[in-house]
Amino acid sequence: MPLNAQVQDSDPGADAAQPPVATYDNRLIQVRLGMASSLLTALRHKHAPAAEHSLRVALGCSSWAFAIGLPNAEREELEVAALLHDIGKIASPERLLLKPGRLSDEEARLMDQYRLAGLDILSDCSPSRAIVDIIRHSAGFYDGSRPNYPLAAKKIPGGARMLAIVDAFDSMTTDQVYRQAMSRERALNELFAHAGTQFDPDLIQSFSEVNVGVRLHQKVISHWLKTLDLRKANQFWQNVPHDLLEEPAVPNQSLFEEKLLDNMFDAVIFVDCNMRIVRWNRGAERLTGISRESVLHHHWAPDVVGLKDEKKGALQGLDCPVAYSISTGVQSLRRLMVTTSTKLIAVDAHTVPVVGSDGTTHGAAMLLHDASPQATLEEQCNNLHERATKDPLTKVANRAEFDRMHHLFVNAHLECRVPCSLVICDLDHFKSINDNYGHQAGDEVLKSFGALLRSECRSGDVVARYGGEEFVLLCANCTNSAAARRAEQLRRLISELPQEALHGNVATASFGVTEIQPGDTPESMLRRADRALMEAKRVGRNTVIQLGDGLRQSASLEGKKPAAQTAGDVMIDTVLATSVPLKIAVEKLRGFVVDHDAEVLTIKNDRLDLQIESLQSKPTRRRSDRPVPFHVELHFSERRVDIKSAEGQVAGRSYRTQVRCVIRLHRNRDRRSRELMAQANAILSAIQSYLMANRDAPPADPGTTRRAVNMLAPWLKLNE
Repeated sequence: MPLNAQVQDSDPGADAAQPPVATYDNRLIQVRLGMASSLLTALRHKHAPAAEHSLRVALGCSSWAFAIGLPNAEREELEVAALLHDIGKIASPERLLLKPGRLSDEEARLMDQYRLAGLDILSDCSPSRAIVDIIRHSAGFYDGSRPNYPLAAKKIPGGARMLAIVDAFDSMTTDQVYRQAMSRERALNELFAHAGTQFDPDLIQSFSEVNVGVRLHQKVISHWLKTLDLRKANQFWQNVPHDLLEEPAVPNQSLFEEKLLDNMFDAVIFVDCNMRIVRWNRGAERLTGISRESVLHHHWAPDVVGLKDEKKGALQGLDCPVAYSISTGVQSLRRLMVTTSTKLIAVDAHTVPVVGSDGTTHGAAMLLHDASPQATLEEQCNNLHERATKDPLTKVANRAEFDRMHHLFVNAHLECRVPCSLVICDLDHFKSINDNYGHQAGDEVLKSFGALLRSECRSGDVVARYGGEEFVLLCANCTNSAAARRAEQLRRLISELPQEALHGNVATASFGVTEIQPGDTPESMLRRADRALMEAKRVGRNTVIQLGDGLRQSASLEGKKPAAQTAGDVMIDTVLATSVPLKIAVEKLRGFVVDHDAEVLTIKNDRLDLQIESLQSKPTRRRSDRPVPFHVELHFSERRVDIKSAEGQVAGRSYRTQVRCVIRLHRNRDRRSRELMAQANAILSAIQSYLMANRDAPPADPGTTRRAVNMLAPWLKLNE
């Protein structure tokens, strides 16, 4: 997707989701901006998602700046510019900000004009030209091809080039009403695809190596809250502020109401009199599969949740219960249908008008109760209890039941090409809990964690205790970004839950998340999730790491014929092209080797030889159906892409990776089955999925290609 298209409200990484702009985040903004925090407060009242996006982008920029050692003055200018880069949306009309679908080209041009209004606002209140210049030039293209942005290449301020990358990455990794969020890996791949045209290729390489958003945010937050002098925060602004570090007010009863709404199983949706969605609880997320971030503050329409009448007909005009209640002031109770990506759900829709003491209608509240035969979580757990053995301590499914269900999940979701995700979670330092508090206390923590996982289940999910303090969660019809958000929510809940057995202290957990990919088996999917969990532990625990990109990257293959058999014993001989440099491509291939238990036969110059068994997920008794070993031969090369300025001069260069993939049977006597070609294509699809590559790439100009001589061995050492 074009990265400049509709950079709206985003999330800097599903595997390191950030908290919403709330009291805690307000203090971050106030300490960083001083009195100029009122500008972000005004933006929040105009369009809350834009304010949340601005804070996340600022944290991402700040983390990156810390990691590369950017000088303090430049880092602080970048942080402030990132916090205020969307301030022009204050001047944008609501019809554009609240539009539930993709912006048209004309609307995108209008939004760019309103961006300039933000520069006027900042120019009037900030004496810092550097901050204004960072925001002004961050929308320009690195090659200078975007109209009205004359600077190109290194003439664009460094802060503007960094802001453009984090802003686009943040946009791609956030759910929107009209599209689901990309995984971090897919978003990075898109950045590399536009290296040299829209983005600085050297900075993209730096951004990919830093792993922004996982390790450094806590250091950044500490810097903002503790080490920054409030008076220094106002060096960019012209007036003197009030004391901005007062403790937040004591929570009132609205906090209790919020907890109640968020823990209700039924969906609760609030719509104001302007037909704008102002509340979307977790029950609504479970029922519809739509995250609150992607719909909050957008216009309500029955199509947002696929709401239809009992005959599956569209709801128009006053036939919509929300429009009817707001217009007439009368409540209604109807049986309706909610359309999800995979099924229709019968719901009882109770809609109540919200009327003030003066008789003014402020909106409507709608409660959707699942009226399908297996509507409640309790019924689902009872069915699971009847079908399988549970873990006696935690009352979740045991490992045997997980193994059985995991095979069913993989086969069913691959066959239907519907996403599903796997989350592995492990309680941190559990041995210390047993040593310091006793094994009974440890058991209580395990039961508490199991209960928390069950409470966050949706219909069709499976929670199991995999062994010891390790649990697994199978998420049906769930992308990796949605699963990462759920894992982040679980991580936050367990870290805030006082444990009576621990004398009021809390426990923490680490999470690894992945989505099913083409060519996956239950074993490869589990290994990939386990690698993510190991990475979460390595970077400090109490965090969420997501690996893999899922099924969406293979959409371009739909309608393509499988690779044809070639002469001799070679079954497939094709070229794959990916946008990332060789080093990153080989790192991705390392994951493939580990997850699919492939054997590295030889590494020589630019060539890698692997042996891998056919990707079968179903055990079989017939000897002829047993897994067949394949020989995979991979030849790597890097293709240089020259970056030209608007004047046609070479301003720099970036690198892409090409991989020639040759697949043959390891033993000729195995050439007995008509399905062997399908198995070979499954291996190719799996390699392509890990590399996020295009098949049948055109040959590169020899003058721009270099072989990967002696470059593979250091990166393919699997014990590193």
